[in-house]
Amino acid sequence: MRYDRLDWFWFMLMASESMSYQTYHHNRNYGCRIVESILAGHRAVTLENEKLRVTVLADKGSDIYEFLYKPRDIDFMSRSRSGLRPRDHFMPTSSRSQGFHMDYYEGGWQELFPNCGNISLHQGAEIGQHGEVLLLPWNYTILKDEVDEIEVRFEVRTVRTPFRVVKTMSLRGSDPVLRIHERITNEGGQQVDFTWGHHPALGWPFIDETCRIDLPACSIRTFERLTPGTSRLKAEQTSEWPFAISRDGSTIDISRIAGPEAAAHDMVFLEGLSDGWYAVTNTSKQVGFGLRYPRQLFKELWYWQVYRGGVDYPWWSATYNIALEPCVSLPILADAVKRGEALTLGPGESVEAELFAAAYEGFTAITGISPDGFPSGA
Repeated sequence: MRYDRLDWFWFMLMASESMSYQTYHHNRNYGCRIVESILAGHRAVTLENEKLRVTVLADKGSDIYEFLYKPRDIDFMSRSRSGLRPRDHFMPTSSRSQGFHMDYYEGGWQELFPNCGNISLHQGAEIGQHGEVLLLPWNYTILKDEVDEIEVRFEVRTVRTPFRVVKTMSLRGSDPVLRIHERITNEGGQQVDFTWGHHPALGWPFIDETCRIDLPACSIRTFERLTPGTSRLKAEQTSEWPFAISRDGSTIDISRIAGPEAAAHDMVFLEGLSDGWYAVTNTSKQVGFGLRYPRQLFKELWYWQVYRGGVDYPWWSATYNIALEPCVSLPILADAVKRGEALTLGPGESVEAELFAAAYEGFTAITGISPDGFPSGA
């Protein structure tokens, strides 16, 4: 069969039009996409869409190392002084009674399980600061890799306790919301107690003295044994959000972030929240980070503030960040069991949770976060 020039022209035109919507490669660089990489010797998985870039360290606790809001180029996560370091390039010169979490702390967002707080001995298992899973390598599987949705499952089995933790993270369309679904299963043959929490630390350049915190009405509590020496706040107090009692008896609005000149290190526990959400807004930039979590499970909200007042190891009066940490109980596992606050799973039993982490802009105050993670405000 012969084609004249006109026939060939129309054939090529139709072919080009029919191919115009088809990609010629498979490593997608638009829409929702997943990138696997190595960061400082750690396997990392990046989930990305038009609004967010979220980098998860599979080899270190499934930590969220980066939570970047792309339209404003703002990473909400804090970074520690030492940062993310290859484990094979660092050997501690001595063991530490609380464990090695602080030696390897890079900032970001940690999963705390099965212990929240300092070292705890319970049911024969000695668990270091903030639990087992934050220093363990996790396996991961890409469940969905489509232009309109991506989903990655991370999972790990604990060493000193008989738990399996499965965590699925996903992004949809151009939503600035990371969805996290978790399931914890007791694979042992007896009842096992645990506590559980999340530790998203927010830092500069997002955090500064123009930031405000919005959350439901609640009580503020401090404890003598958990109050740092450089705290601005009176120990052993109960007050009403957002006003805490200072050491000199005056009140401090702790919904307002202090500047680094405060040289303070505060630790408070927020209780009795009617709903499970909070939002941190930089009012000068009108951009913020919000978290929705299951209040019926995470009954305590720990509020950690380091305004360059963390003296000596590990902060060296140089750290400037905050963390609002949903937790099952007050510290630590052994004490939580005594107080009746710990959770318990029997053989084969599971517990599940769903969290939504969101970026937003255009607000100076947040009045709520919807059940699917979208903030609203003024």
